[in-house]
Amino acid sequence: MFLLILLPMLAATPSPVDSRGPRVRRFAFEYQTTVPALPATARELDVWLPVPHADPSQDIAGLEIDSPHPYELLAAPHGNRVLHLKVRAPQPRAFTVTMRFAVARREHLNPAAQPGQTAKPPAQPEAAADPDMARWLAADGLVPLDDSIRHWAGQVAAQAGARTPLERARAIYNHVVATVQYDKSGQGWGRGDIYYACDERRGNCTDFHALFIGYCRALGIPARFSIGFPLPPERGQGEVKGYHCWAEFYTPATGWVPIDASEAAKNPDRREYFFGAHDENRVEFTRGRDLLLAPRQQGAALNYFIYPYAELDGQPFEGLRNQFRYRDDAPARRD
Repeated sequence: MFLLILLPMLAATPSPVDSRGPRVRRFAFEYQTTVPALPATARELDVWLPVPHADPSQDIAGLEIDSPHPYELLAAPHGNRVLHLKVRAPQPRAFTVTMRFAVARREHLNPAAQPGQTAKPPAQPEAAADPDMARWLAADGLVPLDDSIRHWAGQVAAQAGARTPLERARAIYNHVVATVQYDKSGQGWGRGDIYYACDERRGNCTDFHALFIGYCRALGIPARFSIGFPLPPERGQGEVKGYHCWAEFYTPATGWVPIDASEAAKNPDRREYFFGAHDENRVEFTRGRDLLLAPRQQGAALNYFIYPYAELDGQPFEGLRNQFRYRDDAPARRD
């Protein structure tokens, strides 16, 4: 059995937005996947797990990995990290890989995005810009930047009388929150397909943010996608049943601005809050879409990467069983 313990990985603490600072939530997280019994003819199995990264909104510490097979921790595009196992001549019996770590998640606030605030250039705009800025202006596989998308995005901005990048992003956010319903019924939701969101006007967080990101990019506003897991606001412990995703956009006047359109749609009384804020009740794993892993998978780029991905003899392999659990360490506080 292989066990790895890493020293804490600390991220820079953002400047406080007021005398109290952002709220902080500290918790332990366990990410577990079980590979089922494999065919006796299997020759080679590859498994990739997303590994959370530290950034200005979260610290990740004490990473422990429990695996019956050797593995490697590797860097991937956009600052992402992956755990990779390659098992040659795998035994037919099932096995489990467990990843545990501690999180200090800070509320991500950008007060320059709030009404009545005077936007000021970031102290270090080059650092804030992100080395992948060109990628955050480009199309995704399910978020094309064609004439229709540009036309619709332009209409939204024009109808709101929005002129600056911040005004345009706000108009897009208001449009998405007002016209898309959080609804996971039927087929087609959850893929982040901008045309599904435009046509059906419903879906989950992936669909909301495909529409927001696509319209921003169509108007020349860089926007990026992040995915992780949500935690209930109540402190305690329990199982997390599914992922959550969110977005940020960039303007030279504000730097990166966090938004969460799907949470705003589900909680209308927090609509103003979620333009310019991500709460502390989450943990981020990966950023971006159409992702290539490390080492590169033989299959197509991943639409997004939050659940484990496996290939058996070079072909995508499904059937992994996953469980995600959290345990709060202390009540919420402010830095």
